[in-house]
Amino acid sequence: MPDFIVTPWEVSGEVDYDLLIKEFGIEPIDEKLLFRLKEITQEIHPFLTRKIFFAHRDFKWILEEYKKGNPFYLYTGRGPSGNVHLGHLLPWIFTKWLQDKFGSELWFQLTDDEKFLFNQSISLEETHKYAYDNALDIIALGFNPKKTFIFSDIDLAGTLYRNALQI
Repeated sequence: MPDFIVTPWEVSGEVDYDLLIKEFGIEPIDEKLLFRLKEITQEIHPFLTRKIFFAHRDFKWILEEYKKGNPFYLYTGRGPSGNVHLGHLLPWIFTKWLQDKFGSELWFQLTDDEKFLFNQSISLEETHKYAYDNALDIIALGFNPKKTFIFSDIDLAGTLYRNALQI
């Protein structure tokens, strides 16, 4: 049993990154992958050289497909239950770099419905307002507006869904 805890809300103890890599079925970001990336982008993002991001899933495959002329899209999201902080911004900054370097479309999902259902101490209206406020923070990062689709689950699903959530 590992002597550390890693969850979306907490990191404690001395983290065994090799065990995390094994348990999540991901691969370490190695020099060979960085070389491939630099061949395409002409530079390496500082988050990679400083090992802020240390592992990946299918990034080698994505780079190979891109080299063949096949585009890819980026997908990320946010569960809006409060204000955006630095922990949210780091992966989004990297996502923006990827969008800039590869010209990719970005789909950014705001799971305001999930946050309401997961923690009913916050109202549906509050999660929806946080989604709107968080979207403004996301836009402020400078994603390409012609290639970025930011959506709230509640807004995208329509009127009936909003009512059904409250039952």
